[in-house]
Amino acid sequence: MTIDSIRLDVWLWRARFFKKRDLSARCIKRGQVRIIRGDQIFRVCKPHSEIYIGDLLTFNAHNNLWEIEVLSLGQRRGPATEARTLYSHISSDTTCDF
Repeated sequence: MTIDSIRLDVWLWRARFFKKRDLSARCIKRGQVRIIRGDQIFRVCKPHSEIYIGDLLTFNAHNNLWEIEVLSLGQRRGPATEARTLYSHISSDTTCDF
């Protein structure tokens, strides 16, 4: 069985951007996450929104604006070294316009 998508709130939690899954869900519900897929940009407000490998995410976590590319969906919430293999860091900024 191959999994080709995952819930956004679960992925953000597995990638260790948030300590708890409900914190990632709150960030999403506030409209602070954007997904760039191909040439389309989506502002998502539902934690159950699906993401795929290759998606670009822009979001606010810990007062930083992050831009990352999803490289892997992961199987679990593992240690930080494992979590860093799930994404490629594009940029981060301490200013946030959300």
